[in-house]
Amino acid sequence: MDNLLSLITFMPLIAAMILALFLRGDDAEAQRNAKWVAMAVTVATFLVSLFVIFQFDPNNTGFQMVEEAEWVFGLTYKMGVDGISVLFVMLTTFLMPLVIWSAWDVTHRTKEYMIAFLVLETLMLGVFCALDLVLFYLFFEAGLIPMFLIIGIWGGKDRIYASFKFFLYTFLGSVLMLVAMIAMYAQAGTTDIPTLLSHEFSSDPMRILGFTVIGGAQTLMWIAFFASFAVKMPMWPVHTWLPDAHVQAPTAGSVVLAAILLKMGGYGFLRFSLPMFPVASDLMAPFVLWISAIAIVYTSLVALVQEDMKKLIAYSSVAHMGFVTMGIFAANQQGIDGAIFQMLSHGFISGALFLCVGVIYDRMHTRDIDAYGGLVNRMPAYALIFMLFTMANVGLPGTSGFVGEFLTLIGVFQVNTWVALVAATGVIFSAAYALWLYRRVVLGDLIKESLRSITDMTRREKFIFAPLVVMTLLLGVYPALVTDIIGPSVEALVGNYEEAVLRFETATQFAESGSVSQ
Repeated sequence: MDNLLSLITFMPLIAAMILALFLRGDDAEAQRNAKWVAMAVTVATFLVSLFVIFQFDPNNTGFQMVEEAEWVFGLTYKMGVDGISVLFVMLTTFLMPLVIWSAWDVTHRTKEYMIAFLVLETLMLGVFCALDLVLFYLFFEAGLIPMFLIIGIWGGKDRIYASFKFFLYTFLGSVLMLVAMIAMYAQAGTTDIPTLLSHEFSSDPMRILGFTVIGGAQTLMWIAFFASFAVKMPMWPVHTWLPDAHVQAPTAGSVVLAAILLKMGGYGFLRFSLPMFPVASDLMAPFVLWISAIAIVYTSLVALVQEDMKKLIAYSSVAHMGFVTMGIFAANQQGIDGAIFQMLSHGFISGALFLCVGVIYDRMHTRDIDAYGGLVNRMPAYALIFMLFTMANVGLPGTSGFVGEFLTLIGVFQVNTWVALVAATGVIFSAAYALWLYRRVVLGDLIKESLRSITDMTRREKFIFAPLVVMTLLLGVYPALVTDIIGPSVEALVGNYEEAVLRFETATQFAESGSVSQ
């Protein structure tokens, strides 16, 4: 099927335009129609995206299903997927129908709410499919706008503060990335990503303000991209926007933010930092490994003292993204395999945990942990679902959460045993805060009068969780579903990375030996 990637990318946007232009009114019928249109289109997008995974050849490490056309101002519209990006496309199309379904009870400006999520889906898919620097940047930055509106219009009482903080943090980081992209174009003469992946950017030392920059232009470009992707992940210490954004965002917004938007940072490291700036990545790897390990321990300890359920899960997300950055910059097969697996797994698990919070928030209108207790007595189905995803978040063997963390720790252990040791203590802390949350909310006697009339999950809520349960358990017992697809592309990435680093080290030793002999 020709133009398959463009079709799945722009189907939600076309639906959003139809809703905006042709659906009038805000009565009950108009709200229902907006929800059904959004649901039908997101389901259709997922079904069409299945053709992508069916046609994809994992043994081909290049880009597949490539679409290319002349665009504006001499720029090129180019889309394609490889083993690293194709599963993020599938994750996005898989989760969006569940996100729309979880927002079924929204009554405030429902049409605009659905439009925001449909536009956001197009922009997220564009990030994972774009094969041109300018196109990638446009999708990457434009994704801020619908999420800014989702938090700012449909969020909690401090939504304006949280939405602006989210926007400014992520936008300011990306300004440096734009400067680096201009420098890349000046050096390589193209914005074509496959061409840039094979271009060797200068790594000769540079003198700037009296300091010698080892790795030269590569290091400067790496830092510029790092500023954007580190905020997007987010990495410690530029993570403070995330808890505020999660707490104020509506449930559906939190699910998208945790499950998909955060993954753009990790994807950026894999698409740009490692393959395009291998020398700089190797030089900066110890720094990234250590701040990742610190992030895992620090944010886990912070999560332990939270009184708001969403804020606790938000800090948990930062800790889990620490495993991702560790695995990526271990720059070996196990580390990167584990990082990608962890991102996909976290998409299912964190999305489900925020939905778990949404279930009881819809009933009690509070996220305070102390407001609950003993829910197992009134909500046995909820208690079971919440327990499964709590255990998956901890990394229980048999769930997808275990595989990602285990692979990343193996990868990091080969590079730096001390970093691996520090990060492994984070696993213990994650068990502490996750089980402490579950104990206080679900277990014990039902002593609060306000909870005596609380009802268990509805059929709709159970159906929303069912696909997430299946994927969490399926990937936990059969991780080859992911590793067989990403393995060859990761192997090619690691091979090219090691070759570039070896060339740089050889050239450096040769230059040093020449200067000594003189």
